[in-house]
Amino acid sequence: MTKNDLLTPSQAAQRLGVSPVTLRLWARQGKLLAHTTPGGHRRFDSIELEDFAERHGMKQSDVSCKTMRILVVEDDPQFASFLNEALETLEPAPEIEHAYEGFEAGRRLQRFRPHLVLLDLMLPGVDGFAICKRLRQDPETRHIRIIAMTGYDSPENRTRILEAGAETCLAKPFRVSELLTAIQASAREEQTMPRTARAANRADSAAIPAESIQEPAGQAPRETLDRQALKITESAIMHRP
Repeated sequence: MTKNDLLTPSQAAQRLGVSPVTLRLWARQGKLLAHTTPGGHRRFDSIELEDFAERHGMKQSDVSCKTMRILVVEDDPQFASFLNEALETLEPAPEIEHAYEGFEAGRRLQRFRPHLVLLDLMLPGVDGFAICKRLRQDPETRHIRIIAMTGYDSPENRTRILEAGAETCLAKPFRVSELLTAIQASAREEQTMPRTARAANRADSAAIPAESIQEPAGQAPRETLDRQALKITESAIMHRP
C-alpha cells in the first residue's frame, strides 16, 4: 500500500456518496477499516474502499476535480481538529490539509494548491500577516481566498490583515455557523464578481465551486463543536507565552 492509495475521510466519503460523519461512524463500528497516519489522521485504502462498496452494493464515484481544497494553517492541533470537523459538515465534502507553522504552510501551498486558506495570525516561524502578503504579491497565488482567524482580536490586527489581503477575520472562539457563513460568502463573491474585477485581484483558474459549500441536514451537533472551540481557545490564550 502506497501513500497514493490512501484517501482522506473527505475523499473516501465523496467516493462512496455519503457524509464524512457517516464514514467515521462506520470506522468506529468496525464496518470499514481505517488506517491512522503517524500524525494521527485517519485514512482509507482505495482498494479496501472498493471491496466495501461491492459488498454493500454501493456505486463508487470518482473524486471530483471540482472538490474545494482548503488549507488550514493553525498551530494549535486541538483547534485544527475542531476546524477539520466543522469543515467536514460541508457537502460535497472538501479536501482538507493542515499546516502547523508558517514555513510548512508555504510548502503545502505549492503542492496542495488550495482554493481557500484558513489562516491563523499568530504562528511560529512566519506569521499570518506575512503569509497573507506573500500570497497576494505572487501572481501564482493571489487568486487564493483567505479567511483569517485570531485569538487576539483587536482593531489593529483586524485592519492589518484586511489590508494584507484577507477577506475577513474571525475572532476566536467562533461558532461553526460563523465559519461556514464566511466560506459561503467567499464562494458567492467568487461566483458573482465580474470577470475583469477578479482578474485584477486573483487568477480565474481556482474559483471555489459554489456547489461545494452547501450545508447538509442532520450532521454532528454544532453546539458541541462550538463549546469545544471555546475551551480550546481559552486554554491556548492562557498558556501562550
